[in-house]
Amino acid sequence: MINMGELFAYPRLFDPDMERVKLSEDEKATFNVLPLDLLFARQSLVAEGAGKCCIALKVEVPTTFESHLIRVRLDPSQCDPLFYFYFFKSGTGYGAIQTLVNQVSAAGIRGSDLAKLKVLYPPLDVQKKAAAILSAYDDLIENNQQRIALLEAIAEELYREWFVRLRFAGYGKVKVIKGVPEGWSFDKGATFFGLVKGKSYAGEELTEDTEHMPFVNLKSFNRGGGYREDGLKYYSGRYKPEQVVRQNDVVMAVTDMTQDRAVVGRVARMPNLGKKGAVISLDTVKLVPKNINKTFLYAYMRHSGFANFIKEFANGANVLHLKPDLIPQQKIVIPTEQLQNRFAEIVEPIYAEIDALGESNGHLMKMRDALLPRLVSAKLSVSNLDIRFPPSMVERVGP
Repeated sequence: MINMGELFAYPRLFDPDMERVKLSEDEKATFNVLPLDLLFARQSLVAEGAGKCCIALKVEVPTTFESHLIRVRLDPSQCDPLFYFYFFKSGTGYGAIQTLVNQVSAAGIRGSDLAKLKVLYPPLDVQKKAAAILSAYDDLIENNQQRIALLEAIAEELYREWFVRLRFAGYGKVKVIKGVPEGWSFDKGATFFGLVKGKSYAGEELTEDTEHMPFVNLKSFNRGGGYREDGLKYYSGRYKPEQVVRQNDVVMAVTDMTQDRAVVGRVARMPNLGKKGAVISLDTVKLVPKNINKTFLYAYMRHSGFANFIKEFANGANVLHLKPDLIPQQKIVIPTEQLQNRFAEIVEPIYAEIDALGESNGHLMKMRDALLPRLVSAKLSVSNLDIRFPPSMVERVGP
């Protein structure tokens, strides 16, 4: 079952792991999801989330969608669904959706209003070519994301081998006393790291103007942890110097609006955001290492299970809040400094490759986003171009 979490996390859905539900045969027929279906957020806690669109590109098993979503199935003989996915990502399409939003306790749109919405309608071949150009960028981004996921899995497996299974370098020569290797430390987190709380902000202080400071908030975190390239905003307000993060700094989310608590307690490692660095929001805290290797600190917070433990202290109905001061009060087990450093020497080149792929994705996203409004509005003519369709489109349009 596709829910709000999948819609916000995966604009182009390739059959990710999802919650499963039981349906009758009639329900399967009525509420199924097929490849190239568009899904819209019917409700959201914030106005900008209402009407957010994603497209199902791969559906390998019977799939349905939750009641907070609207399914739209277009006639492919008259229009290209992928083109309209990009249309609703553009300023024009997003603006049109926002005219439908009703704000009560939560922002929402109605399917009946969506059906009446007037949209741009260029010729079908123009739609397909525009979608092909934009899809080529997204295919490259997706490929890089898969490579990043593989590298992160390698780093995680090394962490688990050394510090969970305790098969670290030279483990045969170290005594283990009550499950803890000799020489390792067991103490409150405050012994090993401090924290800096992020900056409170008003909506009007966030901007797309890159002249201002990059701003790290909840949108900068992937579900389950890790940095998200396309979540970055910019901040025009005042901040304290200690609220600035730079490359390799460790930031933790202390607020969560996802249904499955997939963000709170999770950490991200900052990539190179330029000489200025970035400001962190009140939804996050910076973990400042004291008696611990920074690379190991990130790996511990990411892979040890600490996030699953600490998120149980978060509370709230619609929005979860974790009191930052609780984080350094928890006791943690830390290996020797020598072992931390040896681990860091191995994984830092892996993290460097992840950063390089992330930076490449950042450039690709900027190029795609610059082309997006011109292509969906037909201001950039593609009629006479000989377009080679990208892999994600070949199966349905032919080579």
